[in-house]
Amino acid sequence: MRNKTALITGASSGIGYELAKILAKDCDVLVLVSRRRERLLEVKREIENSAPVSVKIIVKDISQPGAGEDIYRELESEKISVDILINNAGVGHLGAFTEIDWRQDTDMIATNITALTHMTKLFVKDMIARKQGKIMNVASTAAFQPGPLMAVYYASKAYVLSFSEAIAYELQGTGVTVTALCPGPTSTDFAKVADMERSNLFMFKPPASASDVARYGYDAMMKGKTVAVHGVVNKIIAFSVRLSPRKFLPLIVRLLHKKN
Repeated sequence: MRNKTALITGASSGIGYELAKILAKDCDVLVLVSRRRERLLEVKREIENSAPVSVKIIVKDISQPGAGEDIYRELESEKISVDILINNAGVGHLGAFTEIDWRQDTDMIATNITALTHMTKLFVKDMIARKQGKIMNVASTAAFQPGPLMAVYYASKAYVLSFSEAIAYELQGTGVTVTALCPGPTSTDFAKVADMERSNLFMFKPPASASDVARYGYDAMMKGKTVAVHGVVNKIIAFSVRLSPRKFLPLIVRLLHKKN
């Protein structure tokens, strides 16, 4: 892994931050992307003080049009080639579809779908040309069923899973692998921002730690695994969903999203 560069979106906290700490031990260069300048600077100082790695930060809201192109061109101008791309940034909102503001929905679609797809398209061609590369797209166990009260979020993660599986197949034999990481409830800022901390989903059992999810995802990516569902319970649920009557799934998810 030496002489490699990894790019991580949503790297200022949660799973992205934990992945940055893991990859700092393997790579020579980390490119960390987030909207939060001060937090990125803190992460840069922390990682460079603890590992022999150069950290480049890019303060960018990837939901904005052209953000991916800006990132790609900036790295190209500095002759930085990305060997590992981790599309981790994601947002979600809990609430009825008819009540959530349209701007929140469009931000979710732009971040979870459009930016992820564009970043992949921008960097994968260079990986193919070098005959090596790894891509991790952070999906969710939400990808396996419809999600009342988080309709757009669940649909966006279903896209990430389907998209990742499809291009993983297309890229066979190129030296480039694609991994869809599917965590269940995880202890990150996501639950707070999405207003889910008191939902049954997060109260049902203690959420996984971001560090455990990151380590699991990293190991799966390095093995070239296409779909990586974190946790035994989550694996069972993801598999059982495919065998369950489709009409019952929205009811179950609706109950999980109910707040206490």
